[in-house]
Amino acid sequence: MSISLIPHTYHDGDTVLTGHLGKPEGTPRGLIIIYPNIANMNAAVAARASQLAGDGYLVLVADFYGEPVKDFASSHPMGNALRADVDVYRARIRAALAAGRALEGAEGLTAAVIGYCMGGQAALELAREGGEIAAAVSYHGLLTTNRKAEAGAIKAKILVCHGDADPLATREQVSAFWEEMDQAGADWHFHAYGKVKHGFTDPESDNRGNPAVLGYDAAADRASWAATTDLFDSIFTK
Repeated sequence: MSISLIPHTYHDGDTVLTGHLGKPEGTPRGLIIIYPNIANMNAAVAARASQLAGDGYLVLVADFYGEPVKDFASSHPMGNALRADVDVYRARIRAALAAGRALEGAEGLTAAVIGYCMGGQAALELAREGGEIAAAVSYHGLLTTNRKAEAGAIKAKILVCHGDADPLATREQVSAFWEEMDQAGADWHFHAYGKVKHGFTDPESDNRGNPAVLGYDAAADRASWAATTDLFDSIFTK
């Protein structure tokens, strides 16, 4: 069962943000914050949010910018500007979690975050700073950070679903991420899919005119979601 999403206004300081909210029928199983890709909300993220709400989760899709994104190309300078200051970036990420926790029906719920591309990086950033979440899941996310996790800081279970042919997350960056997670003492899992490129969960990746970097992969999409549902089943009560 899928659930229709509705706009939801929240704030990061003086910046007005517009997320998208999915409310399940009955008592929510848990709270899920979704960080979208660099271009903000798209059809693939909306479909996943709707599915999660239908599966019994209270879901909020975050807004990175508080302003419209004209097109995919114009999103890159917007994303780069937001990420230039790690404190500003993390405050924007935290604002979505705070907004989710303030939702009607969210009190006392276990929370997890998932993210795609830049949103995957956002989910990991929240975990790195010790956010009060049970899990952080990254799909074809950026693995670099301007502030590595300190020892003992990460409270969340970490799941990274990565395309091994993704030029935006090189093997060198993968190795550095593994070392960071080990040094932080994190509970982490890393799933790599051979020959799979960036954006593998989004069917529109094949239509963005950049086949050297982007590509949808149905098998990796299914495998990464199966790993996610297994993780969620371990932390959320049914």
